[in-house]
Amino acid sequence: MNAPIKTEDGFHQLIHQNHMWGLWEIASQMTPQPRPEAIPYQWKWSLLKEVVKQSASAVPVGDERRAMQLFNPGLNGQWATTNTLIAAVQVLLPGEVARAHRHSPAAIRFIIEGDGAYTAVEGEKVIMHPGDFILTPSWQWHDHGNETNETVVWMDGLDVPLTKSLNAMFFEMHKDLKASHGKPVNGSQALYGHGKLTPTWTKERPLFSPLMLYSWEQTLEALHDLRNHDGSPHDGISLEYTHAQTGGPVLPTMSCRVQLIRKGEKTKAKRVTGSSVFHVVQGRGRSVIDGKTFDWEKGDIIALPSWAEHDFANTGGEDAILFSISDRPVLEALGFYREALS
Repeated sequence: MNAPIKTEDGFHQLIHQNHMWGLWEIASQMTPQPRPEAIPYQWKWSLLKEVVKQSASAVPVGDERRAMQLFNPGLNGQWATTNTLIAAVQVLLPGEVARAHRHSPAAIRFIIEGDGAYTAVEGEKVIMHPGDFILTPSWQWHDHGNETNETVVWMDGLDVPLTKSLNAMFFEMHKDLKASHGKPVNGSQALYGHGKLTPTWTKERPLFSPLMLYSWEQTLEALHDLRNHDGSPHDGISLEYTHAQTGGPVLPTMSCRVQLIRKGEKTKAKRVTGSSVFHVVQGRGRSVIDGKTFDWEKGDIIALPSWAEHDFANTGGEDAILFSISDRPVLEALGFYREALS
């Protein structure tokens, strides 16, 4: 350094040129509460359905997937629906195969339309039916195939933005169109789909659930069995898909839930740290998110940023059901999870 710098502007110029900043310049980023860049946003099924229809003729399935990624308008073109999650709507036509690959981001599928296609995960064919919830854990070979005469549509949910932010992205394309399908069809459901009864001869998988398929039939039965219980004043009858061996979240980075908002029910508002993406499975309703009203109906997808105040009201003539993914396990593991309940 030469002569001492006597002005504040001159000092700032010096440190900035050397890739330094004074804490006094950036201390405002330590906000009193979360201020996410992502905004509450809704993709209406009326639009998504038309996009899906047009994509079927406009875009080949190719080596990648015919999956429309839902970019949050507040995130300036980032591959992200929230700061940690990406949701997409994927379509597979009769006779198509989406090539086998694997990646470090974990993924889930929630089936919207179509019956009988499959996802193959590490050699296990998992047959899809509407409402089914299917896991694709991190770094597992997987491909999708449609051997039926129906077009199949599902929602994807992945932790891509989180994985990218941690610089932990790995991706590999399989040398073959399909990975080996040597395991029994729906084999993990036969092993682990019996509630609290689990095989004693299989090794525990602590990171992700060994059960790949959570059927809509069982989910709907559980919701109906609990319909007359009080439930949560903030979420209605809310259930979490859990790890078949440990009872924890199905994936280390994503909590996946389904909730029933009964006819005429309106929940109390709440805020939580961590972001979510909701998909409306059945019914119609209204949510006020940070003061903005969203009227939702079957098929809609809604992004909920961290610490956004929100509620649920059923405005239709039947029970409403919503599926959701969130990054709650990450927040809980780091000690950052927090709630503010009305």
